[in-house]
Amino acid sequence: MTAALSTGREVGVGPRKITSEPRAGWRRLSLRALATAFLFVFVVLPLVAVMRTVWEDGWRVAWLAVLSPVALSALWLTLWTAAVVAVVNAAFGTATAWVLVRYRFPGRAFLNGLIDLPFAIPTLVTGLMLVVLYGPQELLGHVLAAHGVRLLFAPIGIVLSLLFVTFPVVVRAVEPVLREIDADQEEAAQTLGASQTKVIGRIVVPAIGPAIVTSTLLTFTRALSEFGSVVMVAGNLPRRTLTAPVYVFGAVESGEPGAAAAMSLLLIGLSALLVVMVDRFARRRALRLGLVR
Repeated sequence: MTAALSTGREVGVGPRKITSEPRAGWRRLSLRALATAFLFVFVVLPLVAVMRTVWEDGWRVAWLAVLSPVALSALWLTLWTAAVVAVVNAAFGTATAWVLVRYRFPGRAFLNGLIDLPFAIPTLVTGLMLVVLYGPQELLGHVLAAHGVRLLFAPIGIVLSLLFVTFPVVVRAVEPVLREIDADQEEAAQTLGASQTKVIGRIVVPAIGPAIVTSTLLTFTRALSEFGSVVMVAGNLPRRTLTAPVYVFGAVESGEPGAAAAMSLLLIGLSALLVVMVDRFARRRALRLGLVR
């Protein structure tokens, strides 16, 4: 009887396993197909369209368009402003994350919510805010202009807009890593006579360093592609305040799709290279920590 029941149970369980495994396999294949199709439609096809535009106009024409003085100036302005913004946000973003994690003070919750505001505001609105604040007809802008400081329609205005747009990237990347640091290690080091500077340099910085590096690279990548806020505050003067994304927009408006596509491919290549660097850096760190195989 027991053997019969046992056999029946095994027979009953067996078919379920056999029928569930093919279903699970089909589900996995369906999800993979759906993800691949989504990636193909929204990433691969637009990229192919840009490359096709360059191909139709000729690679030589595209190359000459990118090497024109206006295009090179726009690209250089984009690169150095993005680099400045990445470095500044790496410093102040890390400091802000430190304050949010290590200190308790009135208004901390409000400040924590305020940090994400640049992600919620359209970038064109960000540019408008800066124009209203620093415009030559406004009080603050008039006072600064009287002292020879010009923020709008100058590279410094581009830097300000990029700082505002990309500020949350470093903060939100470093903050959770700081929360995971065991405070006992810092207390033990201080008990053994280590100064606060040594504690930060030997315990905190090695822990949050990878997060700072990856978020800084992502900040640089985000700044490379910014258009909305920059087009409002820069003035878009060729060889002075014209950035590469705005150059692409102007080329399209001027009926030069080949030049626009060539600059777009260059920006896509730079961004892709940085994203790959971030991914490889994160993967190597995960391998060292034993998080992946």
